[in-house]
Amino acid sequence: MEHGARTSTKQDFHDLVAAVACRIRGRALDGALQDWLNQHYGAHTAHYAALRQACATGVDQAWLCERENGGIRWGRVFEASEALGGCSVDVVQMQDLAGPHHRHPLGEIDLVLPLDDDARFDGHGAGWCVYGPDSSHHPTVTGGAAQVLYLLPQGQIEFTRRARA
Repeated sequence: MEHGARTSTKQDFHDLVAAVACRIRGRALDGALQDWLNQHYGAHTAHYAALRQACATGVDQAWLCERENGGIRWGRVFEASEALGGCSVDVVQMQDLAGPHHRHPLGEIDLVLPLDDDARFDGHGAGWCVYGPDSSHHPTVTGGAAQVLYLLPQGQIEFTRRARA
């Protein structure tokens, strides 16, 4: 699929995500990967625009972020697979709140898609942020609403009951 093409199906979305996920398979989840993703697939690229449009379409067609609880819309779009570089794909939509604390046993790769210009995810604006193995956080959106597409190696995530500091 051409990167700038209008995405309207779940399969098109899968193909857009797979194009990125397969290119980063086996790379260390660190700042260098974050920089590489932002250089090659960042907010200034046609691929980012296509992913942003795909997420908007998926929400409109109700195959994305189909669940809601406590002001957070979310959903696992695809289970981990070889076609997705060994990652699962989830998308959340939040506005000015912190989500449940969780740990990333193998790391997490996030694409931040602000819906409001000033929206930030864990302090990050539009683009990619990468959390290394055994990292954890309360995913937090400030400054408005944002969608976050996240890739989890082997689909691994552990929700915790850790109290907020």
